[in-house]
Amino acid sequence: MRTPTHILGGYQTDFAKAWSRHGQDISDMVREATLGTLEASGVNPEQVQSIHVGNAFAELQRQQAHLGAMVAQVVPELWGVPAMRHEGACASSSLAVLSAMAEIEAGRYDCVLVLGVEEFKNTSGDVASQNQNAAAWQGREDIDCTFMWPAAFGLLAQEYEARYGLDRRHLNRIAELNYANARRNPLAQTRRWNFEPGAFTDDDTLNPVIEPGIRRQDCGQITDGACAVLLASDKFARAHAARTGARIGALPKISGWGHRNAGLRLKDKLERSRGQPYVFPHVRQTLEDAWRRAGIGGSQDLSGIETHDCFTTTEYMAIDHFGLTPPGQSWQAVESGLIEPGGACPVNMSGGLIGAGHPVGATGVRMLLDAARQVTGKAGACQIEDARRMQTLNIGGSCATVVSFVVEAASV
Repeated sequence: MRTPTHILGGYQTDFAKAWSRHGQDISDMVREATLGTLEASGVNPEQVQSIHVGNAFAELQRQQAHLGAMVAQVVPELWGVPAMRHEGACASSSLAVLSAMAEIEAGRYDCVLVLGVEEFKNTSGDVASQNQNAAAWQGREDIDCTFMWPAAFGLLAQEYEARYGLDRRHLNRIAELNYANARRNPLAQTRRWNFEPGAFTDDDTLNPVIEPGIRRQDCGQITDGACAVLLASDKFARAHAARTGARIGALPKISGWGHRNAGLRLKDKLERSRGQPYVFPHVRQTLEDAWRRAGIGGSQDLSGIETHDCFTTTEYMAIDHFGLTPPGQSWQAVESGLIEPGGACPVNMSGGLIGAGHPVGATGVRMLLDAARQVTGKAGACQIEDARRMQTLNIGGSCATVVSFVVEAASV
């Protein structure tokens, strides 16, 4: 990377809040996250030079498009600031971050607001589920199912079973860990949820099958929410630190990134990787690209990971693609405690999508903000001791769009 991109601050809404039940909608999320980020960063609205919004399903859920212009509508102090919206399913706001970084690296702008937002609780669960199918190849996935995404990631479980063997106890443990982590996160959707003994087993009553390969506790929690960050050039960050009396070393930076795409259809991706060590080679390449740009050797140089876990199978896949275990052996990291709090590389201390919640268009920025909080010691009860470098992995659809960021504490 030519120059690092600094993270001046950020803000996340409460992912447990169903906004429509309070007479509010996606515009109110945009306003709260924008104003909260400006306050948290100590930046005045007139210093913001560009805006990028990530969102996946507003047209379907709220019949609302043109979200780039929504920011100035609800925060008039940003009237006139150039803005645009990005869509890449669950990776939408990570694409917004990439675009903001490109503007900063090109020298166009020095201070850019990136916001991810999604509203789901204004419709029934069945309608929201159908709307999310737009991230697949409509009518061409060739998956006989009631619920597309549980079925798709159930197929991933079956693929691991066929290639390497898979014990469902390890998927249940991933779910249990992420829900436990979420209890320490004051903004997590499930922080107050309680589970009966046996909920994290293959008990058909307490943990019923949703689609083959996927049970209830395997599923991430679709929710409402917004999250935003302010990104800045090194020049702006240093001036900002001098103005506020902060140390530049206290500002986290994005030191590496990766971005790859594959086709929409899941079965095509699985077929293309036959005979290869990784189920999704382009996911592995995305992570390697981020390591190369950050100048690190791999996951051994990380303090922790915030990864996509729309289902437990997604996290199971991420574990071996990150190199925490050999390909197909993710169970080793689960059994050894490596991914647990206090382990060598804790995963999803926030609770992840399963525990913290998954407002689709906001998830990429949420991961980035949690990574930034970790490396600056501001993660509260979710803090990894002495965390210095984190990595995110955000995917859209069935790993059709893949984005990763390496975040670390800035050098003084």
